[in-house]
Amino acid sequence: MSTTSTPIFTIISQQVTIYLGLFILIIGFFGGLLNIIIFLSLQTFRQNSCAFYLTVMSFANIVHLTTGLFSHIIINGYGIDWPGQSIIYCKLRSFLIEVFLLTSLTCMCLATFDQFLATSFNSFWHRWNNIKVAQYVSVGTILFWILHGIPAIIYFDTIVLSSNTSQYVCSITNKFFQGYITYGYVFILMGILPLIVMVLFGSLAYYNVQHLAYRTVPLVRRELDKQLTKMVLLQVIYNIFVLTPFVIVALVAFNLPTIDQIRFVQVLAVDIHNFYFASPFYIYVCVSKRFRQQFIHVFYKILFNRCKKIKKNNNQILPQPANTSINHISQ
Repeated sequence: MSTTSTPIFTIISQQVTIYLGLFILIIGFFGGLLNIIIFLSLQTFRQNSCAFYLTVMSFANIVHLTTGLFSHIIINGYGIDWPGQSIIYCKLRSFLIEVFLLTSLTCMCLATFDQFLATSFNSFWHRWNNIKVAQYVSVGTILFWILHGIPAIIYFDTIVLSSNTSQYVCSITNKFFQGYITYGYVFILMGILPLIVMVLFGSLAYYNVQHLAYRTVPLVRRELDKQLTKMVLLQVIYNIFVLTPFVIVALVAFNLPTIDQIRFVQVLAVDIHNFYFASPFYIYVCVSKRFRQQFIHVFYKILFNRCKKIKKNNNQILPQPANTSINHISQ
């Protein structure tokens, strides 16, 4: 029974990795790009701290998808182990995945916390809800996770898979760092901590939004806070379902022997986890009518008009001075 089921699980794992992985990669790349364009094109978003966090998160998502998910497809889908063939790529890939994954999760937490600040009744919290603070915090976040990722450069290396083969794999060479990656990085930093922060401050922001009508807040600002809180809160609910399976599977698989059935579950959990990085734009489009209108405004009015203006300028014929031909003939 096991001899027939083993190749089936291997083939299914490869097909799921290739087709589902490529689908996530494509929609995630273009979705993240659209998010960045919309958030940077509209002054309403450019001056908003929550939108700034979502912009940084979208950039981090794109980098993570193009480094982490793409290499995951190559390794587990096509069987080409790039990290095992190059020490530099092994270390750099592990470093980039860690830095931008944690940057994305942190910015999502910061966006949720920022909406709590924006909708809070306490004037003290409002002082921290501004674009300058968001810029400083975002830079500090990236620098912090870069420093945090340095051990990945040190302890990830290419090692021989077994004594009977010359095949190399990219793996952790320090058992203490391996324990930290499993319980500290995966369980806490990728799972428990961000989910607690998102759910806690998302719930508080939702409570505050319900009472915005009783505050002396300008109508435009009130509607923007409602829009962003709705977008962020729905994304938090979505994140619970796509982040939790990977954490559970990673912890369970750490204490189990690696067999094809377990490997298949791990591959599926990784693909589900990558939906977190691919989905923000589509969540915003689905849950927010105003975001859909802003999307249409950016692409059908701003970008279309710019392209039309450029085309018009290129088609214009510049008049020549009357004496040009005379001077040319005389020469």
